[in-house]
Amino acid sequence: MVDFSFLKDRSFFAELLTIALPISFQQLINASLNMIDVVMVGHLGETSIAALGLSNQVFFVYILLLFGLTSGAAIFTAQFWGKGETQPIRKVLGISLAVSVAIACFFTFIATVIPQTVLSLYTRDAEVINIGVSYLHIIGFSYIPVAISTAYIAILRSVKLIKITVIATVAALIFKTIVGYTLITGAFGAPELGVRGAAIGTASGWTLELILLLTFVYARKTPLAANPLTFFTFDFAFFKYVLKTGLPALANEMFWAMGITTYNAIYAHIGTDSIAAVNVNATIEELAFVVFMGLGHACAVIVGNRIGAGKAEEAYETVKRVIVLSVLSAVVVGVLVVSLRDAVVGLYELSPQGEYNVRMLMLMMASVLWLRMFNFATFIGAMRAGGDTRFALLMEICSIWLIGVPVALLGAFVFRLPVYYVYLMVGLEEVAKALVSGWRVRSKRWIHDLVNV
Repeated sequence: MVDFSFLKDRSFFAELLTIALPISFQQLINASLNMIDVVMVGHLGETSIAALGLSNQVFFVYILLLFGLTSGAAIFTAQFWGKGETQPIRKVLGISLAVSVAIACFFTFIATVIPQTVLSLYTRDAEVINIGVSYLHIIGFSYIPVAISTAYIAILRSVKLIKITVIATVAALIFKTIVGYTLITGAFGAPELGVRGAAIGTASGWTLELILLLTFVYARKTPLAANPLTFFTFDFAFFKYVLKTGLPALANEMFWAMGITTYNAIYAHIGTDSIAAVNVNATIEELAFVVFMGLGHACAVIVGNRIGAGKAEEAYETVKRVIVLSVLSAVVVGVLVVSLRDAVVGLYELSPQGEYNVRMLMLMMASVLWLRMFNFATFIGAMRAGGDTRFALLMEICSIWLIGVPVALLGAFVFRLPVYYVYLMVGLEEVAKALVSGWRVRSKRWIHDLVNV
């Protein structure tokens, strides 16, 4: 039986919501403005939607690698903060910055030098590729600022300085949208640049985010407001110790990102109208995930703090509570998604088949949302926060590459199913993952004290 008595625990909700609400608000603004971007580009037609979506697959893989690396660093940060130590946190930030910028240089090369080669892996549509190349040529130069911002945001969240990240990110997103609207549509006498305008707006917003973050960090004299050179005074033993936990998280995101991009390549080969519908559905997914991103990351911070303070049982209890909240919220959000399908379709210039694909994809997404959120809570809130990154990596690889990708290939190329049924078949990996992650959480083997050894 599920114990709902914690719903009366005001102190628990006060701590959880203090972290979760700002993160969810930040994600809401991000998802909403991203949806506006797609709507603006959507008036240029399905080809432009497809080009923008496939071009962003490069960034998708890139940001997930950064997320894996920085979340690995955040594991240590949260535990050191729970232990009450600040100096090691700065060294963890230094490690995160060094590796993140190295990754950024590699992806900048991909986006600015060989974008056509990468896009041709997803589609044979020459017009889609040409539009996508023009987007990547611009956006690639902002990848290094994104790497630095992502490293800082992960550390700031782990020490509960979340308002700084929210203000910087929201301001940058609003700026990005204004610039994007102006240049996509040619408003206010500006040149009408279409997808290239979206790239300029996005790159400008990411650069502004970094400027604001650094300004706030030093103006408010946070624990990270130190001479940047001191961030890189770590010895090799500490570097290796941090990477021992962080690299599996990075590898995890890499294999997951490769899996997702493989899915999108499969959807794109079904047809341009299919990948356009998938990209529209992705913006709705991002909005639907807003609540759960806040819950999951808040859980990770609290669990890390508890483990660092030597309170493993409290960490376990926190995870159980967040799982219940995530599943209940997912059911409510799923019903809302289904009820809004017609309204969403009306926002885009889609063919009749494209409109039908979007409606069906939203239905399928709503059907498996509760399962995905169970997995998100156990994965981010428990296993990764508890330093159980190697087990999480193994589980991710097996679920995607032994289940998800094979069934997607079967559905698309053997059974020749519509894109929405292929999307649903991919959900089988979530079923397998839920069974394994549920067992792992109950075993408590995911709890690893990394800072008191």
